[in-house]
Order: sequence, then C-alpha cells, then structure tokens
Amino acid sequence: MTLHGLKVIDFHAHFPTSNTSRWRGYRQRLIEKYGEERVQIMLEQSRGYRDEWRRMWGFKPPESGTHTDEEQAARWVADLDKKEVERVNFVTGGGNDNLAKIVGMYPDRFTGFAHHSPFEEGAAEELERAIRKLRLRGYKVIASAQTRPIDDEAAYPVWETAEKLEIPVLIHFGVLGGGGGPTLDLRNMNPLTFWEVAKSFSKIDVVIPHFGSGYLRELLQLCWSCPNVHIDTSGSNQWMRWMPVDLGLKDLFRKAVETVGPDRLIFATDSSYFPRGFSEPYLREQLKTCRSIGIEESSIEKIFYRNAVKLLKL
Repeated sequence: MTLHGLKVIDFHAHFPTSNTSRWRGYRQRLIEKYGEERVQIMLEQSRGYRDEWRRMWGFKPPESGTHTDEEQAARWVADLDKKEVERVNFVTGGGNDNLAKIVGMYPDRFTGFAHHSPFEEGAAEELERAIRKLRLRGYKVIASAQTRPIDDEAAYPVWETAEKLEIPVLIHFGVLGGGGGPTLDLRNMNPLTFWEVAKSFSKIDVVIPHFGSGYLRELLQLCWSCPNVHIDTSGSNQWMRWMPVDLGLKDLFRKAVETVGPDRLIFATDSSYFPRGFSEPYLREQLKTCRSIGIEESSIEKIFYRNAVKLLKL
C-alpha cells in the first residue's frame, strides 16, 4: 500500500526553470497596456496576497538562489520519491524546447505540455512540432494572459491542430496569480467565453483548472453544455474565501462529482518552486475531503490517477 492509499499523478505543475523568457514577454505586454509604474504596483499587490497564502499553508517563500534545470529536475524526482507520487505533468517550463529537454531527463516521472500563445505567428505549426517532434503531451493556455478574446477565430488553427493530434488542452480562466494579479483581457477570465470553441471542437478534451478559479457557476454551466470539458482540482483554491456565499473544498468536490462526475475530475496541485516542491498538503486535504464525503474509492482512484493516465496516454 502506498503512503496515500493509491497511486497519484499530479496533472498540473510548473517546472521552476531559470529560463524566464516567457514571463518577460508577458510582463512586457502588461507594461505596454498599463505602463511600468502601474504594473509594478499590481505585482506588489499580488505579492501581498501570495505572502498571506503561504502563511496560511505554512509554505516557505521561494528560494532566492538559482539552479540549473538538471539540478531542479533531480530535486523534483527526489521529492516525488519522498512523497510517493508516481508522476508530475508540467504545463510550463521555459518554452516548449526547454520543457521537452527537461521531460526527456526523466520520461518515466515527467510529462509536459506545449505552452506558447495561440495568437503568436505560426502557433498551430508550433503546436504540431511540440507534440510530434518534442513529444509533449498536450497544450496549456492562460486565457487571462492573452491580449485577444480567447474565442477569437484567429486561434482556430490551433484548436484544429489540437483536435487532429488528439491532445488535451488545459486552459486557465479566472484570477491570475492570486488576488491582485493583473489580466490583459477581463472577458477572458470567464470560462463561458470558451463555449463556442468547446462546442465547435467537441473532440478535444478541454481541462479547466482550479475549479474555475472564482467562476464555479460558469464552469459548471460550460461542463453541462460541453461534455468534453473536464475540471482540474489544482492549487489552494483560495478564491473560495472571496465568494459571496460560504464555500469549502467539500462543496466543490461534492458538486463536481454530482454534476460532471468522477470521470471528468482530475487531481492537480499547481506546484512550482522549491523548497516547497510537490504541494503534499493539497493532496492530503483533497484526499481527506473526498473520503470524508463518501466518494467511492474506485472514483477516487479515477480522480487522482486513472483520468490523468487516460488524458496523457500513458
């Protein structure tokens, strides 16, 4: 018997690479829209909320030293071994080529997703290259960070390619980086804006993380309308505190299992930096919640392991 009573795959984490070129591009887009001084204020406000969140969970701040990708990959494997987690799927990692290199170091423990913008020039071709040549397993998009509406038909070649390649698409809606975080298009925070795309490309397994990150009602409506939409459970889900009604993790899991069902619910943590590594407190809390509300063990196995195996084609 494993430490957690079952095998575990983390479907959604971020590799802590020193290659920050993607972040610099996003920051530059924010500066172009708001100006450098205002962006700095936004980032400081967001940092305050993140500090509060770390104190609540007892997480130490991110380390200040730099490590090579090889060192970080080895640390991740050691952490997975220590915490008895079978595999982690990194949805970002310093660009597609960089993440493919990292995944290639430990292919039995890591998988990864392409994570370029759907609106950049040649995005569809880059997605095909990332899947066919680099052997990445899916595609991650942060809708809140895009400069155009996420359902803009300019991105349709990307969705056509994803459907052709039969890969999952994980797309983040809602707040970005916690409270106070900036966004480039307010409309892109709402999961329902993806309705037309999800309907038009119904063969794509769409995964929405963080239970919708503040847009639970809209996410459930999207899932009701589009049976190809899944939910990932990642992160602290601290947005629950900011809802106009009392909401807890038991409510999220109970409602998700009651509606979309256990076949469309996928465990994840949104883990990233060290010294935290894999966010084991999230795993323990979610497992305890599922068992305390009486979810069958066979369904728990789907949520924490088998659904990821199926989507990642392991």
